[in-house]
Amino acid sequence: MKISREQMAENRQRILEVASRLFREKGFEAVGVAEVMKAAGLTHGSFYGHFSSKDELIVQALAHALGQRNGASLPLGAYIEEYLSPRHRDNRAGGCPISGLAADTLRQTPEARAAVTEGVRAQIDWMSEKVEGSDADRRRRAIANWSAMVGATILARVIVDPALSKEILTETLAWIDDGADRPASPPAKAE
Repeated sequence: MKISREQMAENRQRILEVASRLFREKGFEAVGVAEVMKAAGLTHGSFYGHFSSKDELIVQALAHALGQRNGASLPLGAYIEEYLSPRHRDNRAGGCPISGLAADTLRQTPEARAAVTEGVRAQIDWMSEKVEGSDADRRRRAIANWSAMVGATILARVIVDPALSKEILTETLAWIDDGADRPASPPAKAE
């Protein structure tokens, strides 16, 4: 039975959504093609009508998840607050693919790393547009804040002490908020 182009596109979209959630929840190595296809409600054999390999699925799922940028419609302050919340910390499957998959992506193909690179670049550019200051100052602040947000989320997820986990999120948010009204310091001179 031949399916329409529209149905193929819908199936591919469903596969990407399921794969990106499963990868964020469990990691790339713990999720197989069969599990993705079963969760998408499709047969294992139909996978190869959409992707040539699991590596290609990983690249496309990363690009898909990074392209969604959940919360990007919020004002920057609200976005940062949401990102550094216990709710985001606890939602690995639906949370940020960077904080969920950065370490795993180090061991993936150059194409997967390129997808993450483009996602990070887009995030930094978006954040840079939302703050005041010179172009260099805005970019510096966006990079520092984004790095702090991702790092804090990774640490908060790995820590088993709930109080320390929440403190990491809270103090990172306070640090970002403290820096919002002061200009960034000039870069250190290379020796």
